[in-house]
Amino acid sequence: MLLLIQEYLDSAHFITQSEVNKFLMTTLLCGLIGTEREFRGKQAGLKTMIMIGLGSTLFTVLSIKIGLGSQDRIASNIVTGIGFLGAGVIFKEENRVKGLTTACVIWIVAAIGMAVGGGYYVQSIGVTAVVLAALLIFPFVESFVEHHHTQRTYRIVKKYENESLDSYEDYIRTSRLKLHRGKQELADGIITGSWTAVGSPKNHKKFVDKMLRDKKILEFDF
Repeated sequence: MLLLIQEYLDSAHFITQSEVNKFLMTTLLCGLIGTEREFRGKQAGLKTMIMIGLGSTLFTVLSIKIGLGSQDRIASNIVTGIGFLGAGVIFKEENRVKGLTTACVIWIVAAIGMAVGGGYYVQSIGVTAVVLAALLIFPFVESFVEHHHTQRTYRIVKKYENESLDSYEDYIRTSRLKLHRGKQELADGIITGSWTAVGSPKNHKKFVDKMLRDKKILEFDF
C-alpha cells in the first residue's frame, strides 16, 4: 500500500524530491546574483532574479514532463520571453544607454534556471560563480579605466568674429586630451562646434576651467 502511494506521489501529477531540489538550487544560485544586484541598488534585485530563475526552472521542468516527443517545446520560448523582459530595463539617459548590464544579468539568470531545470547542476553552479566574479570584480576595473580614460562631449557656441574654432581644438590638445571633431556650423553670426574628448578627469577639469573663464563663449555644454 505504501509503495503504491509513493509511486502515485512520484507520478507526473505531483512534485518530486528531485524537482524540489531543483527549485531550492535555483533559489540559491539566482538569489546570490540577485543579492549583488540589490546591494548595488539596481532595478532588478533579489526578488526579481529569484522569480525569473524559478520561472525558467518551472517552464523547463514542465517542458520535460509534458513536451512528449519535443521536450524543448516550452523551454525554447523562454529565451524569447526573457528578451522582452530584458528590453524593458534598458533606457537612454542624455547621451548614455543604461540598463544593459541588468538586461544581460536577467538573460543569464534565466539560462541558469533552465540549466537547473534540465538537471545540469555543475554547469549552472559554474556559470553562477563566473557571473558573480564578473559583477564583483569588473566595477573596480571599470573605475580604474574611467579614471584614466574618461570620455566627454563638449559643445561651444560663440559669436563669429571671422575665425574658426581651431583655437579651441588647440586648447583641448594642450589639455592633454585626445579629441574627435564633431559637427560645426555657422548661422546668423553664431558659430557652433562640438568635440568628443578622451582623457583623465584631471585634464578634463583643466580644459573646462579654461573655457569657463573665456568671456567670448555664449554657451558651453560639458
